[in-house]
Amino acid sequence: MVEDKLWDAVIIGGGPSGYTSALYLSRATLTVLVLAGIKAGGQLMNTTAVENFPGFVDGVLGPDLMQSMEAQAKKFGAEVRYEDVTKVELTGEVKKVWVGENEIHAKAVIISTGASSKMLGLGEEKLMGRGVSTCAVCDAAFFKDKVTVVVGGGDAAMEDALALTKYAKEIHLVHRRAELKASKIMQDRVLINQKIKIIWNSEVVEVKGVKKLEGVKIKNLLTNELVEMPTEGLFLAIGHFPATDLFRGQVELDEKGFLKTGITCGNDLVWLEGYPTMTSVQGVFGCGDVVDFKYKQAITAAGMGCQAALDAEKFLTGKVSGW
Repeated sequence: MVEDKLWDAVIIGGGPSGYTSALYLSRATLTVLVLAGIKAGGQLMNTTAVENFPGFVDGVLGPDLMQSMEAQAKKFGAEVRYEDVTKVELTGEVKKVWVGENEIHAKAVIISTGASSKMLGLGEEKLMGRGVSTCAVCDAAFFKDKVTVVVGGGDAAMEDALALTKYAKEIHLVHRRAELKASKIMQDRVLINQKIKIIWNSEVVEVKGVKKLEGVKIKNLLTNELVEMPTEGLFLAIGHFPATDLFRGQVELDEKGFLKTGITCGNDLVWLEGYPTMTSVQGVFGCGDVVDFKYKQAITAAGMGCQAALDAEKFLTGKVSGW
């Protein structure tokens, strides 16, 4: 079934970037549809207190922040549907987006499908926000004087371990190999920090706890020795994968699958002058963690959502409100 309405913009994804885009575009009196997905709200729906989002002195629960963002977008006229997009056709002046058999048309599309942290596959996702985290920069303050475990060997793991040194009593860095993958400067910072103890050639093979994290079981890959370690914090820093499978063959992606835009590609997309958040397809924009392979913060995602909305508004109308 083809919907009769031609939307000015369809936003795919309902996290901080998607809802911010919807707020700006609907406030500019454009017709906006947010296809937020069945699991709307992004990664913040799995967090407890968010203390580093400006404007909340005492912090805010992740789900509450997402509900407020959604309500603000709706206030200015954005329509939000909790449905997953199943197919897209982004070439041409009219973009086509499918939800099952339902075909939706739009003049512009903003992709804000986000990224997901890679997990160990041990059921630890059940304890997210209850001892298990994928962002020490976000959550380190909750682990004051506690024993923590970081899994990984790249720059992200080093950053997590160093962030925890300000609060945690001990940080055990578990790495599968005999040497770290991180940049030398990050390795040096970790290796000289007395709070950080590296467990080489090892991996976490079991996560313990029902209502909250209670400990982990660590296996030495050389000796097969198993050690149980009580811990109140497990930080996974083994990478992210962007939610871009839906767009393969439609827009350009980088080697890791992140969406390429004028911001991330610079001169590679020089024809996009004036639209830094536009992808390789005219009228299709990207924002948030689906583009951002570095910062991965709620506030940077929201900022990128604003940028994408302003670019999309300019693309649709030839001008930006207030400029």
